[in-house]
Amino acid sequence: MHKPLHSHNHAMFRRALLRTASAIRYRLWAYLAAGTLSLCLAACQQHQDWKLTDVSGHMPDLHFSLTSDSGAQISEAAFKGDITLVFFGYTHCPDVCPATMARLSQVMQQLGSDADHVRIAFISVDPHRDTPAILQAYVHAFDPQHAVGLTGSDQAIADLARRYRVAYELGKPGPDGNYEVDHSAAIYIFDGQHHIRLMATDNDSAEALTHDLRMLVADAK
Repeated sequence: MHKPLHSHNHAMFRRALLRTASAIRYRLWAYLAAGTLSLCLAACQQHQDWKLTDVSGHMPDLHFSLTSDSGAQISEAAFKGDITLVFFGYTHCPDVCPATMARLSQVMQQLGSDADHVRIAFISVDPHRDTPAILQAYVHAFDPQHAVGLTGSDQAIADLARRYRVAYELGKPGPDGNYEVDHSAAIYIFDGQHHIRLMATDNDSAEALTHDLRMLVADAK
């Protein structure tokens, strides 16, 4: 016996509502995370000379256990003593990630010898496609000396993203199996003792990053 048409329509409508609610929950979580961070940032500008946003003491220290682009297990200990720029992205990213990595490469060049005390940690939010070999080719295309790609299990990436309030969501695969990943685009800057110090967005220039990194390097000497 066929179900009444109105019952079928009701089921379709209910499924559409559930999909919409799921999307709204994700967007709301992302906006709340961004809003919470924005409120924090408004109260955190302690150093009058910073060009970037001072978030000292308002986020956890750098801590992770992942796989490096050389295939070895790596933790924050590998960056001890260096200023570390942490960026969450993925190698198939069409715009934000290559633009950010190009800007960081420009910063490294502007820093000159101070760049010897700075590292870039590119953490993939797409571990299924971003193998260590692919990550290494990607980051080395921008800066083979200072940049390292990091990946890990889905759970390890999700836990680390949550630790630093990073939002990301995998899109629906197309006919060719490819998909995009919506993700936050902030750069988190940690000092040589793994303490969070600054945060940069895509609105912050290479000059602003260079200025503040010089100050952090000078403070560490």
